Amino acid sequence: MATLSDKVKAFIVQGLATYQSPTQVSELVKNEFGIEVSRQQVATYDPTKHTGQNCAKKWKELFFATREKYQTDYSHVAVSVKTYRLEMLQTMIEKALKSGNMVLASNLIEQASKEVGGAFTNKTHVDTTSNGNTTGNTVVNNFTDPMAASQFYQEFMGAK
Repeated sequence: MATLSDKVKAFIVQGLATYQSPTQVSELVKNEFGIEVSRQQVATYDPTKHTGQNCAKKWKELFFATREKYQTDYSHVAVSVKTYRLEMLQTMIEKALKSGNMVLASNLIEQASKEVGGAFTNKTHVDTTSNGNTTGNTVVNNFTDPMAASQFYQEFMGAK
């Protein structure tokens, strides 16, 4: 079993916290630090597994802090940025047009249009007219249950 510095241990803990497998982390440690670490040794730093239940408190704290940030902050993922998605769609549209694939180009253009128009959000803009005045209301739908969404829609539209 290799003796590891705190820097390597922190690297291992953060890798495991971001859902990388012990094998993947072991390979990354070898590439990054030039140290051979078995996947079994790596697994001892995952407090969610039986083998890692006895790891030091500071590694558990680092693990759960890293996991929390990883699950809630996805700004480091390029595809989470609308501009990046649109640039990728533009590149794909150009390639589809160049190759003469009009169906694919049309589908990609439609997807880009929906992206710009906000079709892929949980927000719905509802215009209502009352006394000749148009007001805009934004309704946020956070339904994961289709029945709850249907019930909300029926109530919103005035049905029983």
